[in-house]
Amino acid sequence: MSLELLRNQHCVPRKGKEAALGAAEIDAGMAVLKDWQTGAQRDEIRREFRFADYFHTMAFVNAVASIAHREDHHPDLEVHYNRCVVRYSTHDVGGLSLNDLICAAKVEDLRVA
Repeated sequence: MSLELLRNQHCVPRKGKEAALGAAEIDAGMAVLKDWQTGAQRDEIRREFRFADYFHTMAFVNAVASIAHREDHHPDLEVHYNRCVVRYSTHDVGGLSLNDLICAAKVEDLRVA
């Protein structure tokens, strides 16, 4: 698994436990999504992004919303003045799916220096 491979895929509907990622798949995904963390139950991935001010935070939020709309896979966002926490989980599988890794990889393209 590579970041490039994830970026080039698109989300598809995934339902049921059989679509949930196993431990080895989660580990492989986290190896390429280096700045992301899994939740304690390994049922979500999250990353905090920091910005100079509210305007840049909101620009990022809007870009994430565009990815979510395009992929039809929506994160939970925690928005603050100069930071945003992005969380992905696939409720229909009860944990993580490939869709979460795909979207996280696409969000990585939004990183600002």
